[in-house]
Amino acid sequence: MKKTGVIEQEITIKCTPHEIYEAFMNSKIHSKFTEGKAKISRDIGGNFSVFEGSINGKNIELIQDQKIIQSWRSDGDNWPKGYYSTITIILELTDEGTLIKFTHVDIPEGAIESVKEGWNTFYWEPLKELLEK
Repeated sequence: MKKTGVIEQEITIKCTPHEIYEAFMNSKIHSKFTEGKAKISRDIGGNFSVFEGSINGKNIELIQDQKIIQSWRSDGDNWPKGYYSTITIILELTDEGTLIKFTHVDIPEGAIESVKEGWNTFYWEPLKELLEK
């Protein structure tokens, strides 16, 4: 692997940490807000597959309603076959709702912009729409 990059984002959504945790870890809710088939294990070491399998990986660390760490890969053209990056989602309750502290590391250099755009378009915007009632 040549060069890699990092994405760091912070998003506040007017809901509880539990609602966001469930949106990521519950296959049915995940499928609903991303509009793509998801199969997600809730076990450490368990696999996940989202968007009909075009994104997949494994759960590295799970702390209910607080933290999700997963190995993560895309089957996109600019993603090396068999290569995994790592995402970390930390959930903090605030007066405004839940602050999501998101970090995605070891992203292949050619994929950084599309992955960054993808998190906004396919995750943060639809999550806000679903959870901010």
